[in-house]
Amino acid sequence: MFKTLLNRLLTALAVLTIVSACWDDGKPAAQAETLGAVPASANAPAGTGFDFYVLALSWSPAYCQAEGANANRQQCAKDRDFGFVVHGLWPQFESGYPQFCPTRQPERVPSDLGREYFDIVPSMGLIGHQWRKHGSCSGLSQKDYFRVLRAAHDRISVPDEFAAQNLPAQIDAMEAEAAFIAANPGMASDGIAVACERGMLREVRICLTPSLDFRACREVDKAGCRIADLEVPEPD
Repeated sequence: MFKTLLNRLLTALAVLTIVSACWDDGKPAAQAETLGAVPASANAPAGTGFDFYVLALSWSPAYCQAEGANANRQQCAKDRDFGFVVHGLWPQFESGYPQFCPTRQPERVPSDLGREYFDIVPSMGLIGHQWRKHGSCSGLSQKDYFRVLRAAHDRISVPDEFAAQNLPAQIDAMEAEAAFIAANPGMASDGIAVACERGMLREVRICLTPSLDFRACREVDKAGCRIADLEVPEPD
């Protein structure tokens, strides 16, 4: 009997030794279980010289309709069926924002860099303007600024209300905000604003920390549209 108990104890100790070896990286078990989780900003360089970003997502069909013959053809040609595109990633202060900042970076964005972002910023004109007016104030190189812009875009889930099968549509501005909040855990009502023009939903503006977490931005939120029954046109 004694030998049997001793053998069982030795077996149990061997199992514990194997389990312990699995956590030999020096981290507690509970922490090791979360190693697969990668934060949204893992590959996004941190900007400097501002308080937060506004990610401006423009509803492309509304832009094309409002601008008419003056709309950018790269964005609004018949075969360019964009929904939300990135109007810009804007460095902000708690009150106001910087623009056209002095930088050692070139003023012009090379086409080989800009073309990498045509799926979300559909013209070199828009890419160049956003860099000169806003990206120059991020404290980042051109390459890093557009990497952060991509990461910010990929951070956001667009709600089903804007899926192609649900268009054209009408939506209350506050309902549009609520839809984005529901689709993006952690986003709050004081960290998002809708911009409207000519009865159409033109943009959704989302506030993000420099590390791309959701945050409040009362000045941006206060300036948001509150109109009901905004038109959401479909792509041509």
